[in-house]
Amino acid sequence: MSKTRKFFFIVLGVGCLILIRFFEEHLFYDPYLNFFKNDYLYIDSPRRETFKLVLFTTLRYMLNSLISLVIIYIVWNDKGIVKFASLIYVISYCFLVITFIYFVVNPKQEDYYLFFNMRRFLIQPVILIILLPAFYYNKLKN
Repeated sequence: MSKTRKFFFIVLGVGCLILIRFFEEHLFYDPYLNFFKNDYLYIDSPRRETFKLVLFTTLRYMLNSLISLVIIYIVWNDKGIVKFASLIYVISYCFLVITFIYFVVNPKQEDYYLFFNMRRFLIQPVILIILLPAFYYNKLKN
């Protein structure tokens, strides 16, 4: 694939991630979006439907993960790296969703800041931002 096409598809993938973020309030059920925009350290947790919240958060994680895996494949053009990244995404999801459910079911004001930051890994492509430089460093080392 030429560098121009590669660059175009990477920009397209990043654009898709940006669109997910831009339209998050319309696409996904998440009462914590407005909650964390306010002074959340001093107010009670919002009313929520736990199953629906977990379902939409999972959908968002999967969309971000799939787009991120496509970006990783375009950047490195290596199926081995994509398989390893997929494994990282699956393991991360298992850990993150369990802690997410715990924080949703047991809301405590002293845990809001930890919940806020942990939730970012589920709803934003933070893992992609970590993996791209890690794979680059690995390629340099080899």
